[in-house]
Amino acid sequence: MVHQLKKILVVIVLVIATLGAFIYVMVLLPMWGVPFNKQRHGLPPVTPAWALEPWIWEDDTVTQASTEELVNGYLEHDFPVGAILIDSPWSNRYNDFDWDRERFPEPEAMIRRFKEKGLRVVLWMTCFVNSESKDTRIQDSADWFKEAAAKGYLATGNQQIRWWKGRGGLIDYTNPQAVVWWRGMQDKVLRMGIDGWKLDGTATYFRGGSLGPIPLLWGKTWSGIMSTRGYMDHYYRDEYRFGLETKPEFVTMSRSMDSVLPWGHPEGFAPVDASPVNWVGDNKHEWEDEKRGLERALRCILDSASVGYNVIGSDIGGYHGGPEIPANLYIRWAQFSTFCGFFLNGGHGERRMWLRTPQELEIIRRYSWLHSELVPYMYTYVVRASRGDKPLMRPLKEGTYQYLFGDFLLVAPIYRDSEQRDVVLPPGKWRYWFDDQAVIEGGKTLARNYPIDEYPVYVRDGAVIPMNIRREYTGIGSRDWDGKLTLNIYPGDGAALEVFYTEGLGTLKVDATQPGRIGLEGVGRPHVLRVLVPEKPNAVARDGAALTEGKDWTYDAGSARLVITSALPVTGVYTYAASQ
Repeated sequence: MVHQLKKILVVIVLVIATLGAFIYVMVLLPMWGVPFNKQRHGLPPVTPAWALEPWIWEDDTVTQASTEELVNGYLEHDFPVGAILIDSPWSNRYNDFDWDRERFPEPEAMIRRFKEKGLRVVLWMTCFVNSESKDTRIQDSADWFKEAAAKGYLATGNQQIRWWKGRGGLIDYTNPQAVVWWRGMQDKVLRMGIDGWKLDGTATYFRGGSLGPIPLLWGKTWSGIMSTRGYMDHYYRDEYRFGLETKPEFVTMSRSMDSVLPWGHPEGFAPVDASPVNWVGDNKHEWEDEKRGLERALRCILDSASVGYNVIGSDIGGYHGGPEIPANLYIRWAQFSTFCGFFLNGGHGERRMWLRTPQELEIIRRYSWLHSELVPYMYTYVVRASRGDKPLMRPLKEGTYQYLFGDFLLVAPIYRDSEQRDVVLPPGKWRYWFDDQAVIEGGKTLARNYPIDEYPVYVRDGAVIPMNIRREYTGIGSRDWDGKLTLNIYPGDGAALEVFYTEGLGTLKVDATQPGRIGLEGVGRPHVLRVLVPEKPNAVARDGAALTEGKDWTYDAGSARLVITSALPVTGVYTYAASQ
């Protein structure tokens, strides 16, 4: 009897081990990669400065008329816009790269007008060749699919996979002839001057069928058997690489950590080294994590930063869900996105800010400009991360969802419909961004209210924040600072930074660690030094030569700021002496 029980026990153990091995090899391994597979991710690329500017889009109409109305409305109401994203359905069939001329009768002229306004244009795409599509003008494309499959262009062969936009197969990136065919179709819009792709997350559908309810996450390609993860890497890396061949500042927008199924991709969708711009998609117009709201987006963005992704954001206000976006939610989401690398204002729901409440228009415009002003600061850390330094966003263990944004800014996002927020300040000296004359000792928790037009952001005392000031909305500077590099300086210990210029040419080393002295070394640019000085100086000089008050420098007692302006691209040592 005992002997029989031992045999049964051995059989049970073998069955469990076999099943576990099968699940690991067929499901976990191809999706997760080898455990602790950090070599899958390289260093993040340098995201061009234009992609750090605010993006806009809408997903309710998607026509040339609605797209141009959106762009023109934002510009007429003086919002900064760096890029317009045109989502699906813009083509005749998904991924045939032929404009639907009923929706977009003159795409060439539309893109040219956007370029004349200084905007970049990004188009949605996936890796599917569909036999049937929904929402597009041509919905039955069985012949197109069969032709591609017959020529061996599809990684899944004749297998048809259902996805949220229809049915089809996946382009085989390992087949040189398939790639030539695919690039030939893409070239039709690339020649129009587009600047990037939104690579929606369809590479996860790659598979070799299923065993009952269990998907077989290995499939056949032209080059041999490949895992789902391997195909995902081809999708993101190959599309990004080809885009860069057409335009040096081309970007791909891809998912990092998934906000719908965050447990499904613990390494992220796209490899970090092929991810210049990332978003956590398909959040809802809600607050709570369990409802896929703002808190879910926040959590996934910080998880993405922990993995190593650098420029990350989410659809402001949530991508979809419910007929309306609550005003407070929209404002708080925009404020959070101001301190993300990627500022993406769009999705379902009313996105024309001039048709929303006056309060939303005013506050979100102000924060949009603040994000735009911070591009030189963000770009500096983007370059540093590409060279092995920390990502732009650095989650902290202390506090709930708190993170450093670069070296000098601490952000504690509001993720509930409340003005109250506890902020755990790390040790050191800090200042509140919206009232920065008083020093706050760190190493403690602050419990206070933040009115709807303010946000829990603290600046480290001893900070150098390079900015691009072009408007008065944020109260930092004025329009006549346009064209100059603004250095927002809090002198003291640690107040030093090597600024990487956004055009990629040269750097400027700033040193404000010594009292009454600011050193600039490197490539000069016209600049504005905005320096926190408690009292008005009685003299200001550069390299020992006196500067003229009212012409070269001014002092604003209300903000306790010394403002030194140079229209010349000079460097050197500025000194200022306090009144006696």
